[in-house]
Amino acid sequence: MAVTFTDLHTADGLKSLEQHLSGKTYVSGNAISKDDIKVFAAVPSKPGAEFPNAARWYDTVAAALASRFPGKAVGVNLPGGGAASSAAAAAPAAKDADEDDDDLDLFGDETEEDKKAADERAASKASSKKKESGKSSVLLDVKPWDDETDMKKLEESVRSVQMEGLTWGASKLVPVGYGIKKLQIMLTIVDDLVSVDSLIEEHLTEEPINEFVQSCDIVAFNKI
Repeated sequence: MAVTFTDLHTADGLKSLEQHLSGKTYVSGNAISKDDIKVFAAVPSKPGAEFPNAARWYDTVAAALASRFPGKAVGVNLPGGGAASSAAAAAPAAKDADEDDDDLDLFGDETEEDKKAADERAASKASSKKKESGKSSVLLDVKPWDDETDMKKLEESVRSVQMEGLTWGASKLVPVGYGIKKLQIMLTIVDDLVSVDSLIEEHLTEEPINEFVQSCDIVAFNKI
């Protein structure tokens, strides 16, 4: 049976809506429907604290509409009618919409294009999260061939290795003995993108860097 609300721009009208929504989430049934959209259009603004049921319902419908239409609204003025005339016009306009077979169903099924776009966005977000799923801080010992190795060029050659997920950090030279110094260098890696073992075996100890680097050892490896 249809429910009738009048003068929803007034306190008396909101009182009837408040009573109807007692113990209910929506105007009709257990899910949002066109009935909610019709009534929402007739309520000029969120009801005050004296109408807690109506205020809660208003927020629920507003959130549903916002998720369906995420664009930022700047406001629209419709000259020639106030709150009362707008509320009075809402009921017949909504009735006409119900009788129109081509009426836009705000909560209808998504099209194949919508679903495909949503799946692509979800996959992109999942991929991004996976890439940033974990990071580690690593301290490497990089050892030269002998005391005649140019340590400045050694460090430059080490830092020349660039790849996605690898960030070089601070470094220092540490005496080893017999005039030989080793390079200690920090680096941060994205775990899913960079393997330290591969970095050492396939880059730091291969040509042309192995002209300066004899070996590399992992001194510390900590998850961030």
